[in-house]
Amino acid sequence: MRDYLVAVDVGTGSARAGVFDCDGRLLAKSKHPILMFRPKENHAEHDSEDIWAATCASVKAAVAEAGITRCDVAAIGFDATCSLVARDVEGRQLSVSITGKDSQDTIVWLDHRAIREADFLSSTGHPVLDFSGASLSPEMEMPKLMWLKKHLPQSWARAGYFFDLADYLTWKATGSARRSRCTLTAKWNYLAHEKPGWNADYLRLAGLEDLLEKGGLAEDTVAPGSSMGRLTPMAAEDLGLDVDVEVAPGLIDAYAGAFGVLGAASGGPKLETSVALIGGTSSCIVAFAGQAKSGRSLWGPYFEAVLPEHWLVEGGQSATGALLDHMVRMHASGGEPTGELHGRIIDRIGELRAIEGSDLAPDLNILPDFHGNRSPLADPHATGVISGLTLDTSFDGLCRLYWRSCVAIALGIRHILETMSGYGYRFETLHVTGGHVHNPLLIELYADVTGCRVIVPETRDAVLLGTAMTAAVAGGVHPDLPAAGRAMDGGGTERIANPERARQYDRDYRRFLAMVRHRDELRSIG
Repeated sequence: MRDYLVAVDVGTGSARAGVFDCDGRLLAKSKHPILMFRPKENHAEHDSEDIWAATCASVKAAVAEAGITRCDVAAIGFDATCSLVARDVEGRQLSVSITGKDSQDTIVWLDHRAIREADFLSSTGHPVLDFSGASLSPEMEMPKLMWLKKHLPQSWARAGYFFDLADYLTWKATGSARRSRCTLTAKWNYLAHEKPGWNADYLRLAGLEDLLEKGGLAEDTVAPGSSMGRLTPMAAEDLGLDVDVEVAPGLIDAYAGAFGVLGAASGGPKLETSVALIGGTSSCIVAFAGQAKSGRSLWGPYFEAVLPEHWLVEGGQSATGALLDHMVRMHASGGEPTGELHGRIIDRIGELRAIEGSDLAPDLNILPDFHGNRSPLADPHATGVISGLTLDTSFDGLCRLYWRSCVAIALGIRHILETMSGYGYRFETLHVTGGHVHNPLLIELYADVTGCRVIVPETRDAVLLGTAMTAAVAGGVHPDLPAAGRAMDGGGTERIANPERARQYDRDYRRFLAMVRHRDELRSIG
């Protein structure tokens, strides 16, 4: 009987595959690195064939480790970052790079080359932007496509397909160029609640009147909970599976993680009082609502990006795990930010807090916007600020800086949640998943700084789990998304805010907001 699911998550630096049973238990997991090219500042590129090869290697390894056969797998699902893949009319690789190399055919999500194009679209006030927080980030696909058409016209002339990375993976798997409702709604300004979903006036405004033709894009999309079709013989061979495996529509990685931790609440009243925090290199805050609730600086609301008849909204921080790595790397007593070094720092912070008290280094205050502010300011030009530095270059000095960086990240999450409350959202529970669950400082701070009840799922890889849940529906293992969410949820551990620290973090939050105002004041001085 086919009742196992394969889930693939393609992140910034690797492709990961997991094998799940129908109850949501992770049986095996494998990871394979992917290449990144940095031809210029703010430019970041992948090779999509390298991504596919890494995907296949990780799937084969995970299936082998799980001890199942290819005939046991019901379905496979893919999630990925919102990176942009270009192909020519024959489906061959097409350069997106100033190097002109066709192998560099994918603009990475974190690439900020299209910041001017994003600023232009944001300045238009077009009604389409009501469903992207009234502004656009350079991480979205429309600004990137505008940049590509303007700066690499030779590539644009040859173009036959533009894919969000998750859609590229389902295309490689099935041969179908149909696109996921999740990816197009969230990253391409496609309005799933309108007919047609593509706004012709908006495309003309962006200078992309020919996008549907050049991108191989259709008017309709495929909703999560459906199937894109089955694996082609070539893809089945590449992945070590067989042609009877169904393929789920692609997901944005953060939204897969959100469904992985909130799926058990779908279909019930707790869904709208719960919010997911997916923390890794960057952080995303994702919530679902039965009604559209628009708000500046929030991405969305997106209709049926994951759940039927529900709107999804996202806030985020562009650098969180990346910020902690940066602090370690730039400090005189730091170095390469390995897991072992992070662990030493975290352990020493615990010792310092035991000696000096929980309010460690209170005169160090940080704004964590070292890669812009995605939410709630929607300002890709924002920069980080550190107030309170001394000449201390010791390891303990690094630990104090690291601790206050963690505090700053949690204060940024509080800033997002409080802004969302002004738009009608009411959250009681914060479900945390991603790499941040391995950092006990962040888990503690998310509870103490926000005042929310924090849940860490038992299945630590909720991104893969959410993708497996949608695959379970595509493969007929579970009847619908809410049923899959309930059946495959593994529960979690709970952390309650410490009320004794509320006063200290309220003070830090007031300082945080003051620093935002002071930064704006400095920028305004001509």
